[in-house]
Amino acid sequence: MSSRPNKTQPPAKRVRLSREQRRRQLLDLAWHLVREEGSDALTLPRLSQEAAVAKPLVYDHFGTRNGLLIALYRDFDARQTEMIDAALAGSGPTLEDRARVIATSYVDCVLAQGREMPGVLAALAGSPELEAVKRDYQLAFIEKCRRALAAFVGRRGIEPAGFWAMLGAANALSDAASTGEITAEQAQDELFETIVAMIERSHP
Repeated sequence: MSSRPNKTQPPAKRVRLSREQRRRQLLDLAWHLVREEGSDALTLPRLSQEAAVAKPLVYDHFGTRNGLLIALYRDFDARQTEMIDAALAGSGPTLEDRARVIATSYVDCVLAQGREMPGVLAALAGSPELEAVKRDYQLAFIEKCRRALAAFVGRRGIEPAGFWAMLGAANALSDAASTGEITAEQAQDELFETIVAMIERSHP
């Protein structure tokens, strides 16, 4: 009786990720850790353990824990920008259309991130790096809104304070919706009214 040859399976080929793919993997794992265990659990050694990669690789991508947290903030900012840009590209031509799109997409993006983003911000409280990144984002968002609403602005124009007030309302309303103090619809409606009122004040 002949025995069948014992066929051994070749070892699974390990897929080598590009630098950008590896960074995306690490960011996704970092968001998962913050969501499941809170921002205190997020350290570079812990992230390397979760990703099953050497610590130097993680340090090469982010440098420090603050560098990782800043990368998460930029990642959130990029998603929010992408969402708002896509919504504006598909919006109708009226002031109400544009204001509704800005209000809805801003609140929706904050809520989609859940409690992870507040945890990241809390961990970075007082960080000069965060203040610089936030400032860049705020200025970019205000300029985006200025362009989107330019066709509806009256002869008086809109003072910079008006856009800063709009941004402050967007943040406060989104935060209140994320903690359950108000509903998402209430936050969106109030932000919509704030934007429309800002434009209406520009008309004599």
